[in-house]
Amino acid sequence: MRSAPTILHLDMDAFYAAVEQASKPSLRGKPVIVGGLGPRGVVATASYEARRFGVHSAMPTAQARRLCPNGAYLIPRFTLYREVSDTVMALLRGLSPLVEPLSLDEAFVDLEAGGVAFDSATARATGEHLRADIMAATGLSGSVGLAGSKMLAKIASEEAKPAGLLVIEPGTERELLAPMSVRTLPGVGPATGEHLRRAGITTVGDLAEAGEDELVRMVGRAHGAGLYRMALGLDDRPVVAERDAKSVSVEDTFDVDLHDRVRIRYEVQRLADRCVGRLRGSGHSGRTIVLKVRRYDFSTLTRSETLRGPTDDPVVVREAAARLLESVDTTGGVRLLGVGVTGLADYTQEDLFAQADAPATGEGPDSGAAEGGATGRGGRGAAGTGEADGPDGWREPGGEAGPAVALVPATGGARGPEPAAGRRWPAGSDVRHAVYGPGWVQGSGVGRVTVRFERPGSAPGRVRTFRLDDPELEPSDPLPLVGEEEPPPVSDTP
Repeated sequence: MRSAPTILHLDMDAFYAAVEQASKPSLRGKPVIVGGLGPRGVVATASYEARRFGVHSAMPTAQARRLCPNGAYLIPRFTLYREVSDTVMALLRGLSPLVEPLSLDEAFVDLEAGGVAFDSATARATGEHLRADIMAATGLSGSVGLAGSKMLAKIASEEAKPAGLLVIEPGTERELLAPMSVRTLPGVGPATGEHLRRAGITTVGDLAEAGEDELVRMVGRAHGAGLYRMALGLDDRPVVAERDAKSVSVEDTFDVDLHDRVRIRYEVQRLADRCVGRLRGSGHSGRTIVLKVRRYDFSTLTRSETLRGPTDDPVVVREAAARLLESVDTTGGVRLLGVGVTGLADYTQEDLFAQADAPATGEGPDSGAAEGGATGRGGRGAAGTGEADGPDGWREPGGEAGPAVALVPATGGARGPEPAAGRRWPAGSDVRHAVYGPGWVQGSGVGRVTVRFERPGSAPGRVRTFRLDDPELEPSDPLPLVGEEEPPPVSDTP
């Protein structure tokens, strides 16, 4: 434990929803829900206005619509979120070489290593300047926690939400933690919390009073000893600057279960190509190919095959994934498919011509097959990136257990060749009209698409409706949240 609160934890406030509100002036101050919009969609983030209705992340979108029927339901725009995240992370790296990203909107910073803070006063001043700089650069608010350890800094930022800053002075940890729920501590989930509640332990103070021996008896040695240390506010984990990815993966959840074996094979091939795109984008190759299949009854099968050397060849990955699929029974329907590559390297094995003849998983020392998770050497499964996959296929980088990787859209729904009947216009997506300029889709259906024409920093804009195939309306890239001047409005006169 440090003698000064020089570990900073930044957590952007309702990040995805806040980005949407900043870029869509008509949504400011209104409930916004970002996530999957299909029948199996889940909420990725809800604005604070939506949270007042009881909407929260990981909730089924259908339930959210019942709680908040008048909210704005939007698809995630991961390209824009990554751009905003890059801006925020650059500000953090300007404070210290030791920045540990946990996700797009969350990171630890060692202020002492950066030479910008050595005591409470300088740490607080640094935190306040950071919040102001983030607001100026992105138009968004973030909450900052400062403490002598990572655990306490994260707790402090949570207590500071929204748009606040909290300093936990070293020496005051136990007094601050004592009245808090045991669920406040990392690693205490619903099951452990319920187990402790039945034993009469509901607060962190109760944990400290129970003592290490009693906690070990209740939940096991490793977990019990760790709980006792956390209850005392003890955490000596350092801020780690680099978090190397262990795998790369993509997956899709489908609105309707897939039964056609030909269609399933097509989806696996498509996912393999997307996975290789991400693999190459990260500058890696990989040795183990992983296939993930979630069936109609929610049982999950994972199959893996280890190649003779690392590859980023789409043909090799595609063929390996197809071989793995042959070992999976898809009778009854498939709800989710995923393809991943593990055993990453920063080089590619050139002699891969014979790899297409490698045996499928489950028949050798380098591969394995199991239900409910990957087995075998290197067979980590498609979730090995540290991403938590929701029922609608949106995925968010994991916390401290996994690397900070970019969010990857997986919109789900019936797939295959794009229908010729017309273009899709998902709610929240960016568009540009030849006459009216940039806007975003409010909704579409019955051959029409409704667009609101506004941009970051403007007043709430006008709403107009067009045919789905209007030649003057095109998909567009997101506009930056700050720094772009607004052009004069277009006259309504024809």
